[in-house]
Amino acid sequence: MRCGYASDIGLVRDENQDKVEAREFGSCILAVVCDGMGGEKSGSQASEIAMRELFDRFTTGYQPGLPPEEIRALLLSSISAANSVIYTTARTDFKCNGMGTTCVAAFVEPGWISLVNVGDSRAYLVEGGGIRQLTRDHTVVNMLLEQGKITPEEMKRHPQRNMLTRAVGVERVVKPDYFRIPYEEEFLLLLCSDGLSGCCNEGEILKTIRSAPFEELPQKLVDLALNKGGRDNISLAIVTN
Repeated sequence: MRCGYASDIGLVRDENQDKVEAREFGSCILAVVCDGMGGEKSGSQASEIAMRELFDRFTTGYQPGLPPEEIRALLLSSISAANSVIYTTARTDFKCNGMGTTCVAAFVEPGWISLVNVGDSRAYLVEGGGIRQLTRDHTVVNMLLEQGKITPEEMKRHPQRNMLTRAVGVERVVKPDYFRIPYEEEFLLLLCSDGLSGCCNEGEILKTIRSAPFEELPQKLVDLALNKGGRDNISLAIVTN
């Protein structure tokens, strides 16, 4: 199994508040993307805390051969640990008030993907010639869409299109979504912040994935977002076999 990742400040922002990392655990891989939010440098601090706490907790608790229910519990407890540290930091340091981060994390083992997400950083699965979004955005506009109050076209122009309904560190308790998904023999998993998914549609992402060798793909996807305006930080991780 192979992994790669990349992060770029984009063309508009003054600071890159995203964090991305992937690590091998024997024949498995844990990949994580976080997109921080908050004034000054607190967004960057939130995503950094989330990344550190998540990997620390997962590494401490992981053993080869863990059954699916224990992988699920370990991913959820790792997100919870990150949430607790960010939440406490934000309330003990006035400079960090309101900080938080999105998080999408995937543990990829032979045949299966265990996935957790909070916020609007996404996971896509590319297999069988197509691409599909695995995660559900925790945003105001997605909630309104699911309620039938707006259309997909109206989502793009809605004044609250960037407002999250969930984030790591904002509330005392965090509620991640969890998925366990089988994959085919040939697959590619993409985790990304909205710096990529917010300006590039699935067709453009799939075309780029099909046209570039794996080693060049992280930078090619960053370039795709930059060529579309690079309005936000751009971060992504890819895993394939």
